[in-house]
Amino acid sequence: MSPSSRPQPLSLVFLLGMGMASERINCPSKCSCQYLEVNCTGQQLQEFPVAIPLDTRQLILVANNVSYLPAVELSFLADLVYLDCRKNLLGDDLDFTFIGVAKLVYLDLSFNNLTQVTFSTFSHLLSLVVLKISDNPNLVAIEKDAFANNTWLRHLDVSRTGLTFLDTSTVRDLPNLRFLGLSDNPWHCNCSFLDFITWMTESSIHFPDADNITCYSPEGLRARKMPAVEAQLHFNCLTQLYKHDYVFLCLIGFGIFFAGTVAAWLAGTCAVIYEVHASKGEEEEEEEEEDM
Repeated sequence: MSPSSRPQPLSLVFLLGMGMASERINCPSKCSCQYLEVNCTGQQLQEFPVAIPLDTRQLILVANNVSYLPAVELSFLADLVYLDCRKNLLGDDLDFTFIGVAKLVYLDLSFNNLTQVTFSTFSHLLSLVVLKISDNPNLVAIEKDAFANNTWLRHLDVSRTGLTFLDTSTVRDLPNLRFLGLSDNPWHCNCSFLDFITWMTESSIHFPDADNITCYSPEGLRARKMPAVEAQLHFNCLTQLYKHDYVFLCLIGFGIFFAGTVAAWLAGTCAVIYEVHASKGEEEEEEEEEDM
């Protein structure tokens, strides 16, 4: 082989560099890729995109028709810290979906079809700081311990959902929470919700759009702002008796009356027995004295 036909070291470096570059610019169809970012906004995707570079840190899937996030494919993106899935069709069961993306810091699932949040939905996201699940009109339930593992959570938005109740401990036990969106939900301001409303008045957390955090039911409190209804709820819950309360009080009263009646009967019976025995004793003594 002549010297001229041998690959030069510089050429080898160039070819290797081209190979690495072509590997780095690998990008899913219909998406644009920049350094560590994949953006698939508004591409009418029906499924989660394939061939996402494994070193992706930021994935944007806004305004598509994705209805399912595959946990296995997501787990390949171990360095993912930012995931924006706004305006898709995600819903039903998301439990264990995010088990492989433990570094995730930002997650936006707003404008989807979420129905519930359980402990298994976000429990593996130990680094999560921002969670947006607003504008999910079918979201009607968040389990009491749903965010128990998300201790770094600072920003939580559940506005414009179907939530009527939220257990106080669900948010009170988040040590770093500073921002909580609650507006435009059909909150049911009954005695069970009084603890949450009281917590709102005492908390230093910022509640954006506070004018639209209002009661939807009962009818007498509809459109009243929270936590302005706290005083009225305190009065209602401490003084108002419901039908089951009256039933309970009647049962207690009947129980007391019955116990008193039985006690009086027993006392009377004992007194009669005592009098009978006493009179018999006196008669026997009189008979003995006469015999003597």
